[in-house]
Amino acid sequence: MIEIKNVSFRHENADEGSIHDITLTIPDGQCVLLCGESGSGKTTITRLINGLIPHYYEGEMHGEVIANGLNVTKSELYETAKKVGSVFQNPRSQFFCVDTTSELAFGCENMGLPEADILSRIDKVTAEMNIKSLMGQNIFELSGGEKQKIACGSVSALQPEIMVLDEPTSNLDLNAIEELKETVQKWKQSGKTIIIAEHRLYWLREICDRVICTQNGRIEFDMTMEEFKSLSDEERNAYGLRPLFAENAVQTVGNFSGTDILTLNNFSFSYDKKEVLNIPKLEIPVGSIVAVTGHNGAGKSTFSRCLCGLEKRFKGTVLLNGETLKSRQLLKKCYMVMQDVNHQLFCETVEEEVQLGMNEENAGKVQKILEELDLDGFAQRHPMSLSGGQKQRTAIASAMLADKEILLFDEPTSGLDFKHMEQTAKLLSSLKNKKTVFVATHDPELISRCCTHILRIENGVIDEFTSR
Repeated sequence: MIEIKNVSFRHENADEGSIHDITLTIPDGQCVLLCGESGSGKTTITRLINGLIPHYYEGEMHGEVIANGLNVTKSELYETAKKVGSVFQNPRSQFFCVDTTSELAFGCENMGLPEADILSRIDKVTAEMNIKSLMGQNIFELSGGEKQKIACGSVSALQPEIMVLDEPTSNLDLNAIEELKETVQKWKQSGKTIIIAEHRLYWLREICDRVICTQNGRIEFDMTMEEFKSLSDEERNAYGLRPLFAENAVQTVGNFSGTDILTLNNFSFSYDKKEVLNIPKLEIPVGSIVAVTGHNGAGKSTFSRCLCGLEKRFKGTVLLNGETLKSRQLLKKCYMVMQDVNHQLFCETVEEEVQLGMNEENAGKVQKILEELDLDGFAQRHPMSLSGGQKQRTAIASAMLADKEILLFDEPTSGLDFKHMEQTAKLLSSLKNKKTVFVATHDPELISRCCTHILRIENGVIDEFTSR
């Protein structure tokens, strides 16, 4: 049983608390969905349960958390880790080893288990999760979905009683989400208590027993999944939640009128002599908003990095407005928002960050974009003190104000709730016929709301390019 007793927490140097006087009891074996808008307190609750608060994330805390008899608030993290396993939004942030087999063994070794027991646990986990084929591989050569499997496997090997997952599907394609769903179902069948903080809801409707929605650091509602299913999409949207059924998210994008063409010629890239991108020729209408889709590891992120000139070894050229562009020229024409925005937040305040790419100061534009993305209340906050969704919106705002002809977004709505996903889609739509935009994404709701074309990449080649 998990008991959160009258807990409030305010991060160090934050003006306001992340959560306020929260009390929760989660029985053994229950699977709970934590939902709510970005910054509403979901991730804070997961960090209370796994002990990262207050032992890693410092601040002012009141109350206590008990996990299966262990006082998490007072216990050392290594003690909590024996009872609570964690899978983070970005699995790379929890890896300690370079190869997959060592990663699965790492936690068990830290617990001081005998070698025979460690090998037995690895065999059991790899068989149960069907990941034997991933053993002995370089972690950094795996796709996003494969990394998530290794993260889940390394946690499973510890055999904790409680599993905590924070935005586990934010960067996964549909196939990888289905595989994660199977893993969670196996955990549930084995009697584990599972807490999942998530914005994508549809894959959890047959798994979770209970839905807890947070808003402004407090519990807005706490109901069974059956009660949650009975709500209409409009009622869920009012809480900032995405549709529970993905088919309800489809919308039609307005007319596109662009006639000029952006041409990619002989676009290719290789890692250690292994070709991962090969596009002989591709013509993209200037001013279009292109969804770049495909499975994890298909080449979408590589395509984006090459197009904006970040990969110096890529071969090929881009023809734009009669000008042939190579890497150095592309860097001047393009702006990219990376999948992990922590790599590109440099300034002391959000306000400074969003102005970083502007050629001329314009306070009116800055204020307008901050308001449109619900960031005006955080203008003087340090970007790294924000929630994941707020950081994402800060990077998006910076791109929107950059004076560049080509904008590239790598999973821009990972970690965004319904409201802020819609805001992002609206802003991207406003660029139609003005900028050429590429959006590498697994988010069908975003695609349906703003993209004019779909470019599907599989195994580094163009599988399909169509208009919507």
